[in-house]
Amino acid sequence: MAEPIEPGRKAPDFTLNDQHGRPRRLSEFRGQTVVLYFYPKDDTPACTAEACDFQEGLTELGELDAVVIGVSPDDVDSHRRFAEKYGLAFPLLADPPGRNGEPRIAARYGVWREKLNYGKTYVGLVRTTYIIDPDGRVRHRFDNVRAKGHVGRVRRWLRENA
Repeated sequence: MAEPIEPGRKAPDFTLNDQHGRPRRLSEFRGQTVVLYFYPKDDTPACTAEACDFQEGLTELGELDAVVIGVSPDDVDSHRRFAEKYGLAFPLLADPPGRNGEPRIAARYGVWREKLNYGKTYVGLVRTTYIIDPDGRVRHRFDNVRAKGHVGRVRRWLRENA
């Protein structure tokens, strides 16, 4: 399993389909700060709270020249239903597991890792957010994110470090 990408390194480019089935490249957002957040599953309590918080904060994040992109192992149809149900106006990218059982981009970004829950060890997506600068470099990484209050921490970091 790959290690998470360290701040200062170039963010690996990728192409994934959004909730409309449209291919989106990370590089198409060059020139803007990207809040790239990885989350485990559409329409679950913590993931819904986090997505809705990002939606509520889109205007302020936009004023900080930041765009939000969510990535999870769910498929395009799941993302479409999730976005429609909660009025999410930012890209949700589908990174479904490949033949080896790992979502390709989550693994590449080092967020598909071993986890421990109630004494059980398994491999899954660890909620993580990357802040990528307009030149495509990782500026900051939030590890093991707790959904509640996370968007406020992202806004604070952007205001203080942008």
